[in-house]
Amino acid sequence: MNRGGSVAVVLGTRPEIVKLARVVRGLGEHGRLVYTGQHYDDTLSGSIFRGMNLPAPQLRLGGIGGMPRGKQIGAMISALCDAFTVDPPRAVVVQGDTNSTSAGAQAAQYCDIPVIHVEAGLRSRDRAMPEEINRQVVGVLAELHCAPTEVAAANLRAEGVPPSRIRVTGNTIVEAVTDSLPGAEESRAMLRRYGVPDDGFVLVTLHRPENTDDPHRLRLILDELERLGLPVLFPVHPRTLHRAEGFGLRRALAGLGAVDPVDHRAFLGLARHARLLVSDSGGVQEECTVLKKPLIVLRNSTERPEAVEAGFATLLRPGPDLGRVAREYIADTTLAARLASRPSPYGDGRASERIVELALALAGRPAGPPTPHTSPALHGPSAAPRRAAAADAVPPVASPVPSL
Repeated sequence: MNRGGSVAVVLGTRPEIVKLARVVRGLGEHGRLVYTGQHYDDTLSGSIFRGMNLPAPQLRLGGIGGMPRGKQIGAMISALCDAFTVDPPRAVVVQGDTNSTSAGAQAAQYCDIPVIHVEAGLRSRDRAMPEEINRQVVGVLAELHCAPTEVAAANLRAEGVPPSRIRVTGNTIVEAVTDSLPGAEESRAMLRRYGVPDDGFVLVTLHRPENTDDPHRLRLILDELERLGLPVLFPVHPRTLHRAEGFGLRRALAGLGAVDPVDHRAFLGLARHARLLVSDSGGVQEECTVLKKPLIVLRNSTERPEAVEAGFATLLRPGPDLGRVAREYIADTTLAARLASRPSPYGDGRASERIVELALALAGRPAGPPTPHTSPALHGPSAAPRRAAAADAVPPVASPVPSL
């Protein structure tokens, strides 16, 4: 991969690195890895590049992490516009709904570079979520929308996105999980390291402002977790730790098996052997469907209804229902077998392969042997002849995408 690669992949957080790893590797020398530094803690991002077998970024922005949201997005747009003006890629890939996603898409648009949005079309309809605003901004700007599911594609069509600009590719989380999941011996070593029994503990993650920035809500969550009757393992996000200390809840955290953040591989190894997952993470809502594990989603709303509808997850607000539902899950001796037989709604583990093919076609680069497809090709209107010519070259994707 060189700095002049035709497809720039802009990312800035741990989930983006995890989900785009196979895309970056698949692009090879045609790719250009751009890291915004939104996650500036090496425990959240630096080790992930190494763990996902990725090269060092060709461009790394400085001074971005920790800035207020508006200033952060503005600073990223300015720096990325400068970079794209000096050395313009032929297409820019962004993923999900982070500030880096929004900034990468806006910078590309301002530089007249087509945008490919991976994980397009997710909608919570909750405008209090910063991620929802980011998703909607990119939804307006993207030239090509790689929707993970038909539900997401339907959201885009309902907003007026031409069907010719939408591809249902599946979700790259499926292959990210299979790539990162440790083997049995390594997983058992993790259980010993953290002192938790196989299928006998609850794995918890919390980081969203709606849970961490409200002292009453955070205390409710910690109190309910303490009463579950099983050991709790809680890798604590730096944001959560900072808030808990500020609210005088450090002792409550310590009583819940609080540990330092773990990398993606370790989290998957632990989750695979947990009795129950409790989280406010979007990624965990997807990962639980691949791991076949029950999840309680602690949020006001979710942009990923597929996990709930498939029976893997339950959406709850903090309160007594958390303890009640968790204890019901823990006591259900047939739940594991039922979940093991259910397919993941997020595809067959080939989403990255499809996205690489689409990105290279949009950038006008060869993608190797073509994959058989059946749906119509992309022929939507474009803001510029350069984009229209590239868009016409994008291959269709077979629909529906098979499940794992």
